[in-house]
Amino acid sequence: MEIKAVLFDLDGVIADTAKFHFIAWKEIAKEIGVDIDEEFNEQLKGVDRVLSFDRILAYGNITSLKEDEKEYYRTKKNNLYKELLQGLTPQDILPGILDFFNELIDNNIKISIASISQNAPYILEKLDLLDKIDGIADPRSVNNSKPAPDIFLKAAEIVGVDVKNCVAIEDAEAGIEAINKAGVFSVGVGNLVDADLLIDSTSGLNLNIIKENFKKKQNIMKMHV
Repeated sequence: MEIKAVLFDLDGVIADTAKFHFIAWKEIAKEIGVDIDEEFNEQLKGVDRVLSFDRILAYGNITSLKEDEKEYYRTKKNNLYKELLQGLTPQDILPGILDFFNELIDNNIKISIASISQNAPYILEKLDLLDKIDGIADPRSVNNSKPAPDIFLKAAEIVGVDVKNCVAIEDAEAGIEAINKAGVFSVGVGNLVDADLLIDSTSGLNLNIIKENFKKKQNIMKMHV
């Protein structure tokens, strides 16, 4: 069994756009009388706009908003986020990512994006990475967001690779849970204990190390069949 594709989360893996999500959500939360901090923001990482706003409402014990009001705030948050993204440049690519992308390309391993962000194409364009990517899973094309496996299954499907031949990289608990449910080898950036392989930061991404651990897991699985 060999690695034929690597599926990437975007926020916090390819670029540090997660900080922009926090700034935008903090502004929206303030408007409805809720104060959120960076600790609470961990609950918003890796999940979509709908679930993120629902968690903010629950945190603030707010139950009075109608659906059209919720949609107003979700849309406003996205517009704030997109304004912040305008200043994004290739300098914002996280350490090690560009070298790792080139290593994958040199080894004929496909690169697919498994982000719940509808802004992924715009972000990748600003980072000048679009020409290195083989596929971008559209979050609007799947039924369920992370921690469901749908977006990772779609990311594998659009590049024509079986999940057994995929590796996926995430920096959020919801994302690791989604990868594991998809039956994909999971690489966690940071303290994500459920990942098959843990690295401290994106600068630690190394294809040989990933291949070694990927093979170890395959051998363990064969022993239990």
